Amino acid sequence: MNAISRIRKVIILLGTLPLSWYSYAQSYPAKSLTFVVPFVVGSATDQQARVIAQGITEATGFPVIVENKVGGSGFIAAQAVALAPPDGYTILISTNTTHAANEHLFKKLPYDPVKDFEPVTAINKGSQVLIVNKNFPANNVKELIAVAKKNPGKYTFGSGVTSSRLAVELLQQMAGIKLLHIPYKSNPVAITDLIGGNIDLMIVDAPNALAQIKANNVRGLAVSGAERSLLTPDLPTITEAGVPGCEVYYWTAAWLPAKTPKVIVSKLNQLIIDATKAEPAQKFYRTTGTEKFTTTPDGLAKFQATESTKWGAIIKEAKIEKE
Repeated sequence: MNAISRIRKVIILLGTLPLSWYSYAQSYPAKSLTFVVPFVVGSATDQQARVIAQGITEATGFPVIVENKVGGSGFIAAQAVALAPPDGYTILISTNTTHAANEHLFKKLPYDPVKDFEPVTAINKGSQVLIVNKNFPANNVKELIAVAKKNPGKYTFGSGVTSSRLAVELLQQMAGIKLLHIPYKSNPVAITDLIGGNIDLMIVDAPNALAQIKANNVRGLAVSGAERSLLTPDLPTITEAGVPGCEVYYWTAAWLPAKTPKVIVSKLNQLIIDATKAEPAQKFYRTTGTEKFTTTPDGLAKFQATESTKWGAIIKEAKIEKE
């Protein structure tokens, strides 16, 4: 084959690639998908992933497997998806932990939260809830601040995910108090210790907190958003309770491996958005105080960048050393 023939063959092959990907996208999904979640079964992120998975399964007829790859502050799950084939079938369902905070908490990550992923869409966001052990000597935020100021470093808070830790770090910064941080592998494990009296307080995602408040296992003092939750109208916001501007949210989003074709990203974006409107997800939102929050892929990229800047500033102010 002479040089001209080889060039012509390359041109023909290149010309067929967009059509091939277009045809591939039209049949997507053609098999089961896998949602990889960095947190334990029963966590707020896991609950959200499962109702979205159910919605997609009902819409497409293909099962969506939820795989919990727990550990390493989300490293294991994030790296697994980053290294997966960019074909649209392995999706990371995660939070600010892996994609906004970790880059400020660790000297070296086994993944790049921007370069290794294609943003798909945000899925939800919501207020967190300040909860305390039933025997904690404070009935509201002002009393909590007062006892903490009298006893710097005496009272403990637990966290199993970054958003929970940084929410309390922000409270400490803005209220001028000092608490002792106790790290856990997951929020459900930390909540068990909170109920048992081994730690004093936490700020956790609403789905986990509201269930424990309802069961009378812990006491709720305030919510972290700008407005009160419709599910707990008697709980003030932290701002109302005496710490103006102390607002923080949790959020969940979806990412694909880098270099996944844009047509696949777009198709998955629509599948997830449609699933947030389906009854399984709607029930989750109604019963947990979570807000549906969806975006374009570009919208998620911009939101992620803004969140990274915000969490980075809180971490810097807290003087948390990079591990």
